[in-house]
Amino acid sequence: MCSSDLNEDEIGAFGAEMVDRFGPMPADVKLLMKTMVLKALCRHANVEKVDAGPKGAVLAFRDNAFANPDGLIAFIREQGPAARVRPDMKVVLFDDWEEPEDRLDGTTRILRRMAAIADRAKAA
Repeated sequence: MCSSDLNEDEIGAFGAEMVDRFGPMPADVKLLMKTMVLKALCRHANVEKVDAGPKGAVLAFRDNAFANPDGLIAFIREQGPAARVRPDMKVVLFDDWEEPEDRLDGTTRILRRMAAIADRAKAA
């Protein structure tokens, strides 16, 4: 299996196996594992690019397409002023993430939500 085919659960299981075999993970390896999760979630939600900073994140979808456009629109409406769609079709989500760890965690939460919304369309 190619690493690009791994999902979040498989990455977590791999991390747990690493800890079992080698002991606690160094900080750099933990960051690598979190990055792998982000990449898997991006693939799952058809997100081509994520730019995250202290004020939130900008998501660009591959070919400006999302599996569940109605679900995405509902999600954006639900966020109120904390989300909007730019004219270039990128989704902007506003948040307060001063620390890099907060950005990573916040981006992961957003991508999990995007993947779940995309899954609803695939299940239908």
